[in-house]
Amino acid sequence: MKTQLILNANIVNEGEVFGGDVLIKGAFIEAIGGDLSSRQADEVIDAQGMLLLPGVIDDQVHFREPGLTHKGNIYSEARAAVAGGVTSFMEMPNTNPPVFTQELLAQKYAIAAERSLANYSFYMGAANDNFEEVMKTDIQTVCGLKIFMGSSTGNLLVDDPKVLERYFSSFPALIAAHCEDEATIRRNNELFREKYGEEVPITAHPLIRSAEACWLSSSFAVGLARKFGTRFHVLHISTARETQLFENNVPLEQKKVTAEACIHHLWFNDSDYERLGTLIKWNPAVKTAVDQEAILQALLDDRIDVIATDHAPHTWDEKQNTYCKAPSGGPLVQHSLQAMMELYHQQKITLPFLVTKMCHNPAKLFQIDRRGFIREGYYADLVLVNPNRPFMVKKDNILYHCGWSPLEGVGFHSTIARTWVSGHPAWQNGTFDESKKGHRLTFRRI
Repeated sequence: MKTQLILNANIVNEGEVFGGDVLIKGAFIEAIGGDLSSRQADEVIDAQGMLLLPGVIDDQVHFREPGLTHKGNIYSEARAAVAGGVTSFMEMPNTNPPVFTQELLAQKYAIAAERSLANYSFYMGAANDNFEEVMKTDIQTVCGLKIFMGSSTGNLLVDDPKVLERYFSSFPALIAAHCEDEATIRRNNELFREKYGEEVPITAHPLIRSAEACWLSSSFAVGLARKFGTRFHVLHISTARETQLFENNVPLEQKKVTAEACIHHLWFNDSDYERLGTLIKWNPAVKTAVDQEAILQALLDDRIDVIATDHAPHTWDEKQNTYCKAPSGGPLVQHSLQAMMELYHQQKITLPFLVTKMCHNPAKLFQIDRRGFIREGYYADLVLVNPNRPFMVKKDNILYHCGWSPLEGVGFHSTIARTWVSGHPAWQNGTFDESKKGHRLTFRRI
């Protein structure tokens, strides 16, 4: 097995930043030490002045395959992820067709095994009428069950209270949900359409997909989870009020109800709509600066547990439509780690905090087998970051299939120098090595 020796790194892991070396053997971390320079290796990497982090685990992405591959696909988006230091992703079921059967779920795993440079897992999708299929899910090899309790149409929207109770009382592993109250959104939308017709301004988005819509759905779902003792994860929190739903007085491993914040709700607020328009149209909507600050504070005091992207590419042409016609979502997975490094440079967060929320906590929360930490015997999912080498997001270095980013023109202080995926040097100084693919994530659940 190939051995690789990383020397002189500033290792960020488990609450500490310390100088040290890491020896990789095959897919795993063989040794961690203060001085491993005498150890033999096939390749030696001098990481002087650089940060060595566990690979980022993104628990919410939409890579659009099958059926929507004009927007993105597993191959293209996984490459972009790896270039950004994301070594593992969990992808959502709202493809075409939606993942409502075990057969369709298996097909996505087969695509990823052949094409994904990053490690991968896929959520099973809940509908109003596929309970029996959902209950066939192997919880040791599938990250969880996704329920759309808003922001969807047709069979993707699960809005029958009896069906929801059945899922929350029965599914034996993690349920993740998109929480927005669809009835509230429809009423708000009708009011704005009556006033503006087809010319509803983009600034209306956070008023249509309002804070009240988020609260009604999130509080209802959290109430269900607490009633049935469900392992429940609320995705992309976007309001200050919702942060009150979550506790911070117990260790993450003991929490039944957890929450996620997304890069766009930390990076943007409603003052950015005038400049960026539908490029920052997401569901739930980017809201006020007060909400933005409250989300960061809830991360800092551990009411919110993980940071993800909700990476959801659309074509440039699709995004150029009017507010009413432009789809919601945007690409972020290539730049999530660099964006959070900016908060570090601004002294809003520490490096151990970043690693906890983007690497350690997703691994703990989903009970992922031997990933998310720099530990001997764990998979060598690692990222080498140059914290003082500037990087500007430009058209010619955006790797998403859609070819654009809401962060285009942003200058970061940090550059992703290298990414190892299960020991494989998948990204090195701007070049991919695609000779090996990522691994399917597995989970240690009782």
